[in-house]
This record gives sequence, C-alpha cells and structure tokens, in this order.
Amino acid sequence: MLQSTDYLGSTPLVIFFYPRDDTLGCTIESCAFRDSHEDFVAAGALVIGISADSMESHRAFRDKYTLPFILASDPDRAVARAFGVPDGPFGLAGRATFVIDRRGVVRDAFLSRLRPKKHVRRALEAVRRLADESA
Repeated sequence: MLQSTDYLGSTPLVIFFYPRDDTLGCTIESCAFRDSHEDFVAAGALVIGISADSMESHRAFRDKYTLPFILASDPDRAVARAFGVPDGPFGLAGRATFVIDRRGVVRDAFLSRLRPKKHVRRALEAVRRLADESA
C-alpha cells in the first residue's frame, strides 16, 4: 500500500485529488500533469493523483491517457478527508492539489472545482520554489 510517508525525506510530493477517472475536468487535469511531468521530475518532485475510483479504473485511465505518475485509490475518501478536501458535487471528492516538501510540510494547497490546469501551473511553480530553496 502506498504511503506518503514512504517518500518523506527523499523528494517533494505533489498530491492532487480529483473526483473521478475519465471525466472531462479530471482528464484535462490529469493530462496537464502528464504534459508537465518531465518538468516536475526535473524539479525533483513526485506526482500522485488520488480519487475514489478502483485500481482497475485507474489502470484503464492511466493506460488510455499514458499517465506517467502514480494513481492511488481512496474508496472511502479517508485520505481526502485527512487532507481536508471538501466534497464536490454528486457526493464525489472535490478537486485539490497539495505540494509537500521533503520534511512533510504542506507548502502550498489549492482547492478549486474549476480550472483544473491551474492546479498544474501552481503546483509546478511551488515545486520550483522548493528546488530554488534547496540549491
């Protein structure tokens, strides 16, 4: 089982919560993270997407859109609640992105149901700031 604590001390994390695999906004957001993935890697960050969908659904979603990052399943939304992610429409988890530094400190949090590409831009800016601080 994937634990964010497995990565503490080794790399900054970008964790984005999204409502559902293969829906319009979630696909836009996930593909934007995919398209910027090399930039995140260059800045030293690991990207993890989380939704309540099953791992089978995640595999199909990842394969369909060639997503290069980890997709984690949070079926009871316990992780989303622990992060304070508000519920979205139709009983789904909301959309939120967190940038966590190597020590496990949340350095940026962005909550928004709309503008999924903005999550990617803002997270990349935050990760680059962390890289600059480490240099």
